[in-house]
Amino acid sequence: MNVSVPGAFDLRERLGSSLFTRVAGPAGRDNRARIHDTPGPRWFGPDRPIRTVHGDASMFIGGLRALLLQSLHPLAMAAVAAHSGYQGDPWGRLQRTSTFLAVTTYGTADDAQQAVDRVRAVHDRVKGATPTGETYHAADPHLLAWVHIAEVDSFLQAHQRYGAHPLDATGCDEYIADTARVAAALGVTDPPRDQGELADRLAAYRPELRATQEAREAARFILLHPPLPWIARVPYAVLTANAVSTLPQWARKPLRLPYLPGIEETCVRLGGHALITTIRWAMKPPRPVAHTT
Repeated sequence: MNVSVPGAFDLRERLGSSLFTRVAGPAGRDNRARIHDTPGPRWFGPDRPIRTVHGDASMFIGGLRALLLQSLHPLAMAAVAAHSGYQGDPWGRLQRTSTFLAVTTYGTADDAQQAVDRVRAVHDRVKGATPTGETYHAADPHLLAWVHIAEVDSFLQAHQRYGAHPLDATGCDEYIADTARVAAALGVTDPPRDQGELADRLAAYRPELRATQEAREAARFILLHPPLPWIARVPYAVLTANAVSTLPQWARKPLRLPYLPGIEETCVRLGGHALITTIRWAMKPPRPVAHTT
């Protein structure tokens, strides 16, 4: 007698498909097949830490944290506000970013280089001035370095707290070194290659950081006004609460983000672990249906 596996597989497929489409876009499945199945050398082998970190569901929290942290540089935030269209097309921006990360992490070396070349071409066109007259250019290695270190720190912090397989100290250093390969290709000068260099570089940028009106508006949009159906607002709130909880105090205060000692270490973190575990389960390809006789 054949016994079908309970409907958990159907639930997983529906939930996983919905999440994947949101993050990767309508062409996500075709892109995934091309990225993973095209033969050829890669920038990173299958055992590299960058694959462990970027393939984990903790990236949902790390990505939100990165956006909040990156907004604290007034020139980087001015460029985003004027050129990215993040409020008009936030999902498109997310999908472009996630595809770039997937291609450079898992794709062939040729595809990774082409993705980098496209981003560099866009950066070269993004230039302007803030309301106070400060000029910016997205191809400026100094601004690129800030965006890079804020992203890498956020992805690593989220992974170490919520990842299925947190890295040891050597793995953390190797992850940062892996990301330096992509950063250098994008035009970052001498990107950090271990935890000590990353911490030093973050500290060096702090005198330049402040929360502009544009940064606070971006934080409100990210945290309070996401373009999501109401049914998704509660789990999204769990993600944002955990993203905020991983930020240092010096980054929270300028953005007027709350600090809730005790609650963050218990309710918020437990909720984050539960949600990330659910996302990881939903986005993992299901095993073949088992039968018994």
